[in-house]
Amino acid sequence: MKHIIILGDGMADWSVPSLNGKTLLQYAYTPYMDMLAAMGQTGMLKTVADGFHPGSEVANMSVMGYDLPTVYEGRGVLEAASIGVELQPGDMAMRCNLVCVEGDILKNHSAGHITTEEADVLIRYLEDKLGTDNIHFYTGVQYRHLLVVKGGDKRLACVPPHDIPLQPFRPNLIQAECPQAQETAHLLNTLILKSQELLADHPLNLQRKAEGKDPANSIWPWSPGYRPRMTPLSQKYPSIRKGAVITAVDLIRGIGHYAGLRCIDVEGATGLYTTNYEGKAQAALEALRTDDFVYLHIEASDEAGHEGDIPLKLQTIENLDRRVVGPIYETVKDWEEPVAIAVLPDHPTPCAHRTHTAEPVPFLIWHKGIQTDGVTEYSEIACQNGCCGHLEKDEFMNLFLGDL
Repeated sequence: MKHIIILGDGMADWSVPSLNGKTLLQYAYTPYMDMLAAMGQTGMLKTVADGFHPGSEVANMSVMGYDLPTVYEGRGVLEAASIGVELQPGDMAMRCNLVCVEGDILKNHSAGHITTEEADVLIRYLEDKLGTDNIHFYTGVQYRHLLVVKGGDKRLACVPPHDIPLQPFRPNLIQAECPQAQETAHLLNTLILKSQELLADHPLNLQRKAEGKDPANSIWPWSPGYRPRMTPLSQKYPSIRKGAVITAVDLIRGIGHYAGLRCIDVEGATGLYTTNYEGKAQAALEALRTDDFVYLHIEASDEAGHEGDIPLKLQTIENLDRRVVGPIYETVKDWEEPVAIAVLPDHPTPCAHRTHTAEPVPFLIWHKGIQTDGVTEYSEIACQNGCCGHLEKDEFMNLFLGDL
């Protein structure tokens, strides 16, 4: 049996008063996800281990069954792997957002969703002006980039920029968690403030402001770590001999790299609500013809949740159902070799909260011949009554890849 996980990043949410108290998954028109839940089995999965921040790296690694206390080293190292930066002993890697600040306020975490082409100009400029033998900036995707500090101490308290939209940035600057990390914290905060001086009047930002767009006028480093020790999925799960990951997000590409999955690029995959849903679904189907396991990651709902945009998030959920889940199910249901489908988010990104939360997420599992559990819709509420119960750690992967 082949297996595919369709992951709608941040798709789970809270009940919304304007939607008659329903969650977005309850309210959205999702005939395929509801059908698969009714024909399959459901449950809830705890994706944020105790003591961990509910980041996408934490949650996606948990979905794959990794033990976070053993392997977690932050986002930066994963994104380094995605863009081909091989970390050396002593290298500390950090996610380095391009953000927009207005005065002392961090306006948004994405610099108004700057394009990769524009961001590359600014990251190269920062490397030229601030880079040294021990400090290097690398271009990633859109607003998500990489900072590597040789000899950096990762014992730092860093606030993710998407956690503090419209809040003062200075109280949220990096703090050392021990005296030995003071030098690294001071260096990083100095880089933040120097980047603001350098980027304020950069021609690209002046052009963006003239066009009514937010300028990318500051860096925001966070999530430090060293090279992780992750066992490839093929060594963890005997049924996975060959696997692939499909995503527009460097973070997930990096997880895939260390998990031993080949990364498939899809033209027009943006990580936003304008992403090429059909292209990603088709790429997943093609991968299933040759591989045992496919991890298909769709970022759009998470971005809509960060923006607090309920109608947009509803649209992203319905797009996932109609343009990804539906076509994949309709194609594989008649294959001679059966395919198991799982659908779930990695974490909630409630529109009312505009950032990630740590509540367990609903999942569904379907394949030919699976015994149903009486749940008739896919949502945070209904799946609590599923026969799979409440899972954590590697229980979901063991269940999904086993003989159900």
